[in-house]
Amino acid sequence: MTSPVRLDDIDLRLLELLQEHGRTSQHDLAQDVGLSSPAVGERLRKLEERGIIRRFTVVLDPRRIGRDVTAFIAVGMAGSPHYAEFRERVLANPEVMECHSITGQGSHLLKIRTDSTSTLEGLLADIQAWPGVQWTTTSIVLSTVKETSALALGPRPASDGGVTAGQGPER
Repeated sequence: MTSPVRLDDIDLRLLELLQEHGRTSQHDLAQDVGLSSPAVGERLRKLEERGIIRRFTVVLDPRRIGRDVTAFIAVGMAGSPHYAEFRERVLANPEVMECHSITGQGSHLLKIRTDSTSTLEGLLADIQAWPGVQWTTTSIVLSTVKETSALALGPRPASDGGVTAGQGPER
């Protein structure tokens, strides 16, 4: 498991602002945190180098582009000999939004976004035919109350008295 990275209050604030609106200008970020624009640019560069910021991206509304069906598929695998091929197939399939190795019922949980239940049915048939897949259980989402990729960034005291990034209290 990776240890949390030490972040100061300014880094945490920059990350919070960028999670809210990734296109906030460096100038506006600098004004918000009380630094110069070049200083903010240097902090952002370091946050990227350290792997804290993975990438800058855009969040699409799936319904507006015809991806009205969201489903979660629990997958039971026959064992690890098929894991590499399963992983390759998941990575190659653009309708698989997320894949998690899990405990409990099944070995993996997939999040699927597709345009229709008939497309989902075809994808499900494909997945069930993958080598090593023993069973699947599908749950279709009726509505979504909350969906976010933003992480809670409240500061958490480190064991050495500094501050590390971690899950803070709910706001």
